[in-house]
Amino acid sequence: MKKRFFAFICFLVLAATMVQAEESVGSKRDTSNLNQKPLSDISKFPPRAVVGLGELNRLIQLHPPKKYQKEVDRAKGPSRRVKFLQASEETSFTIPGFEAYGCGECHKAEQLLDRSIGRMQKSLDRLSSIHRDLPLPPLKQFIIQPWADEWLRPGQFAHTTFDTIRIFPSAILIDSRVYGNATHLHESLHLTQTFLGVANELEAYSLNIRSDPRFLLLNFPYFSDTVTAFFIPEFAGILDRFFSREVIEGSTVLGEDMIVPREVQWFLMPFEDDTLSRVNVAIEKLEPVLQEVSRLNRKYPLESAYLGEQTRAVSLLLDIAAVKTLPLPPLNLDSSTMKEALAILDIQFNKLDNTRLGYRIDRKREALMTLTYHLRLKDSATRLGIYFRFLKQRFIGADGEIKLVVPDEEDFKKFIEEKRREIAKMAGSPKLTPIEKEGALRMLKSIPDET
Repeated sequence: MKKRFFAFICFLVLAATMVQAEESVGSKRDTSNLNQKPLSDISKFPPRAVVGLGELNRLIQLHPPKKYQKEVDRAKGPSRRVKFLQASEETSFTIPGFEAYGCGECHKAEQLLDRSIGRMQKSLDRLSSIHRDLPLPPLKQFIIQPWADEWLRPGQFAHTTFDTIRIFPSAILIDSRVYGNATHLHESLHLTQTFLGVANELEAYSLNIRSDPRFLLLNFPYFSDTVTAFFIPEFAGILDRFFSREVIEGSTVLGEDMIVPREVQWFLMPFEDDTLSRVNVAIEKLEPVLQEVSRLNRKYPLESAYLGEQTRAVSLLLDIAAVKTLPLPPLNLDSSTMKEALAILDIQFNKLDNTRLGYRIDRKREALMTLTYHLRLKDSATRLGIYFRFLKQRFIGADGEIKLVVPDEEDFKKFIEEKRREIAKMAGSPKLTPIEKEGALRMLKSIPDET
């Protein structure tokens, strides 16, 4: 084990010495062309990262989220207003607290703003090439935020509020050097979503997996059951191998404490090319399912949000879209056991504890676990086969179309009212900008009164 660890460290040190940071040498390597190749060619791509782990760690050490200072004017700092192609309004790019938080000691504001504008232009172009029917995201404000607060917490990369993207400097470093600007793309999609909820994250991660299968592995709770049931039965083993690779925690690299997030380290490490190509094939076959997820989340944003919170099943919309679009996986089960199993799922999916009592129980996992121990169905493929047949029975109508059935109309109405109050509270926050407050009030007005 020690030899493996030492060899891994040597690899990282070598990688770090081969690449210099963008700020140091003005590197202009363009990774946008990686998104233009067919997904099945992913194993032939050059490494997406343009920085070694040691150098990335050093840069993050220099750009941690700072403690919020009340005396700093959040509206003051270098800014630039630009108008993206076909946009009806200008977008303001700002770095509030640029001098107060010491950013000016090492950086020129104009260069940082230029790079941010360029990254967002590429991200918006990429988004429009994938979702041609979407309107241009209403990006009115892009804030490079040096401090952490309730709107951008430590551990977050970025956060889309209302017509606004907030992002940490450290997140920009990771996104531009490791993730191929996937975070910028992810947050751009959030700008186009009309309500709140976990379905928004599912749709945004569905965008990321199209450009790199490692994003599917990193965000497996959203995708693993559908991928396992319909495409790769041994997907759990792939996840085990992906996440069993050693990461560096509580140690040092190049003399510095390691603070690069674990998920970034996993992304950077080499992984099985053949396996990644196989996952990519599954993603290609998932395309009509991913499109259906987007359609559902935009046509039924309130129902999608409610079901996400009521069931706490983050993959629910994808799973429902899968049973509409794909042939069901085979299942060999007697009718008596099937009837009892469907009844167990029905009980779990009708429970309202999550919305009424604030619980955070994944009803899908509870149901599958009950099938394991109560009905002694030890085979995971059997349990998933039952689950997907339950979804088809519950959410697919006789015409083959999806109907997002809510288990209790009164609970649904109470949920929407609670979200109204949350949005109104956000709009009243003194830490939101006028643009964000205006966007929050616009979202409030957009919620149909009949709910």
